[in-house]
Amino acid sequence: MADTSAGADEFDYIVVGAGSAGCVLAARLCEDDAARVLLLEAGGADRPPQVSVPAAWPSLLGTRLDWADRTVPQTETGLVVPWPRGRGLGGSSAVNAMNFLRGHPSGYDAWAAEGADGWGWDDLLPCFRRSEDLTGVPDRDPELRGMDGPLRVGPATDRHPLARAFLRAAVEAGHREARDLTGGLEEGFGWGDLSIADGVRQDAATAYLRPALRRPGLHVVTGALAHRVLLAGDRCTGVEYAVDGEPRTARRSPSGQVVLAAGAVGTPQLLMLSGIGPRNHLRHWGIPTAVHLPGVGSHLLDHVLSGVVVRAARPVPPGANNHGEVQGLIRTRPEAPGPDVQLHIADVPIREESLPGPAVGEGWTIMVALMAPHGHGTVRLSGTAPGAPPLIDPRYYADVRDLDTMARGLDAARELAAAPALAEWYGEEVLPGPDTTGTTELRAYLRRNLRSYNHYAGTCRIGTDAYAVVDPELRVRGVDGLRVADASVMPGPVSANTNATVYAIAERAAQLLRTGA
Repeated sequence: MADTSAGADEFDYIVVGAGSAGCVLAARLCEDDAARVLLLEAGGADRPPQVSVPAAWPSLLGTRLDWADRTVPQTETGLVVPWPRGRGLGGSSAVNAMNFLRGHPSGYDAWAAEGADGWGWDDLLPCFRRSEDLTGVPDRDPELRGMDGPLRVGPATDRHPLARAFLRAAVEAGHREARDLTGGLEEGFGWGDLSIADGVRQDAATAYLRPALRRPGLHVVTGALAHRVLLAGDRCTGVEYAVDGEPRTARRSPSGQVVLAAGAVGTPQLLMLSGIGPRNHLRHWGIPTAVHLPGVGSHLLDHVLSGVVVRAARPVPPGANNHGEVQGLIRTRPEAPGPDVQLHIADVPIREESLPGPAVGEGWTIMVALMAPHGHGTVRLSGTAPGAPPLIDPRYYADVRDLDTMARGLDAARELAAAPALAEWYGEEVLPGPDTTGTTELRAYLRRNLRSYNHYAGTCRIGTDAYAVVDPELRVRGVDGLRVADASVMPGPVSANTNATVYAIAERAAQLLRTGA
C-alpha cells in the first residue's frame, strides 16, 4: 500500500474507483514499468465467497458490497426504486448478474454521429476484443471476438431446461436464432455470453486487477472515500480522500492525470462536491463553483425492466448460472433504427417488491427491458457530506414513448410464454394477469411493476455541445489533468447490458492516456 498522506510522492495516474473501469485502467496503465499508478476504492478489499458463486448474486445486494441507493419517488409511478451499485474491488462486476453482451452497432454509431468522434462501432471493436478471452468457445469469429484478453467469458454450459425451452419458443414464434448474440451484429435470440468460467464469476478484480498487483508501480488503497478533486485554477492537482476518517491527499505529477471511474452516480457526485457542475445546484449547497458544467449529473440513462410472471406447472429447478442464460433483441417497430427491447427468461419470479406472486421454485419470468429509452434523468447532491446518498431521479416513463415500447415488448413476451415449447412449464399468468389487455391497463401495470436493470450511464457524457462534460478524449471540459472513464461518459443508450461496454470504454481510455492523447 502506498503512503499517500500529505507530502507523499506524486503519481502519474490517480484512478478513483476500482469497479470495472477502474480495474481495467489500473491494470493497463501499470503495464508501463515506469508509471506510478494509484487506485483508490471506497469499499473494502475482502469479499465473501458468494461473489464467486454465479447463482448467489441476488444475495449480494444490500450487503457491504452494495452502495444500496434508492431513487427519489418517481413522478409517473410514485415508486421508490432500489438502485444497487457495486462497492469494493470489482465494483458492480462483482455483484451483477454476469450477462456479457455488446450493444447493436447502431447505438455506438449514434454516439459518433452526435459528437463523440472516435467512439463509433468500428472504433470500439478493437477495445471490445482486447478485453475478452473466448479461447475454446465454438462458433466465435476471431475477427469479431477476442481470444487473448484478461476476461474469460462464454455461453452457459450447465444450461437450465427453462432456458432451452425459451429459445425453442422464440424460434417457434418466428424469431431468428442468433449464433453469437454477444458479438453485437445479430438480432434475435440466443445464448448470450456470461462472465462465468468453470462455474466461477469472472469480475474485473479477478481478471484485471489481481494479476497486476505484483507490478511495483501499482498502489491500491481500499476503504478510501474520495472527498473531492483538488484544483489550482483550471488545473486538477490531485485528490483529497479519507481512510478510517483520516484525511489524505494524493498528488499527480506535472504530466500526470486524475481519472474518475466511480460510475454514473459516483463520478458526477464527486465532481459536484469539487465545485464542477451546474452553478445553481452548487450554489444551493453552498459549494463555490470552480467550473460551471451544466451537464454534470444530467442525461442519466437506465434500462427500465418489467415482465410477465408465470406460475409454473411443475417445480422449477435451481439454476447453476445467473438465472438468465438466453436473451433476445427485437425491434417492436419495423422502422426503429436498432433493437429497442431485450427479452430474456429468468428461472425465478421477478417483480416489483410490493407485488404478490409465486415463490422461488414455483414460478418464472419473461423479462422485458427497454433498450432505447427516450427519457433521461438526473443525479444531484443531497448535501455536502462525501459518501452521502445522492438524489437519483431517472424519471422513468416521463416520455410516454417509452411506456408504449414496453407495452409492445410485453405483448411479445406473452406470445413467447404461450408458445408450445414452454407448455410443460406454463401454469398460469400471474402478472400482469389475463384480464390486463388494453392500452390503459397495460400502462397501469407497467407503472406498478417497474424495476431498474441497473444499467446506469450518461451523467458525464462525451460530446461537443454545451451540456457535454468530457470531450472525445475524455478530458473534463475546462479542467486540465482530469478525465472521466466509466459508464457516465456514454452519450446514449446501448441495446445491451452495459458491463461489456464499460470494459471497452476503459480499454480505449487506457490507450488514450498512454499515448498522451
